[in-house]
Amino acid sequence: MPSRFRVVAGYLAGIVVFVFARPTRDSVLLALPFFVLGEVVRLWASGHIEKTLRLATGGPYAHTRNPLYLGSALLAAGVAAACASVPAAAAVVLYLAAFYPAVMREESAFLRRKFEGAYEAWAREVPMFLPRLTPGGPRESRFTWERVALNREWRTALALPAVLALLYARRYLPF
Repeated sequence: MPSRFRVVAGYLAGIVVFVFARPTRDSVLLALPFFVLGEVVRLWASGHIEKTLRLATGGPYAHTRNPLYLGSALLAAGVAAACASVPAAAAVVLYLAAFYPAVMREESAFLRRKFEGAYEAWAREVPMFLPRLTPGGPRESRFTWERVALNREWRTALALPAVLALLYARRYLPF
């Protein structure tokens, strides 16, 4: 599916997830490690990336070429677990399957054109999505909190309590 539909489809998937969610205290507790790990990965990645300016190859980018998507996938797994609902989890999985592979291929093609040889050397050592255990590639970028702020990762960090509040509220809605 073309990535230009990603945001609209995300909102639609979110509505489906909310309608079908049946969260419990235990399902939310089960989801918490996914939420924490996903946000830690996203923060770590956000502190390394200077979008379109430099190729990020250090930190989490030495383990996977797409740590922001990996972190988001972990957050999505948390949502699916918290919902305690097969239809809600299916909506999460379908959304990720419909958009993540295509978006990662598009971004890979862009980075390959923009950073040519440096990208090829990095891509030979670092997998596209599932992380390698030991770091690989050139590892040239360095983490800074300034980059985290510039990349506005605070929005995702603030969205997590909002998602948990919505799921908590969902427990008391009759539909």
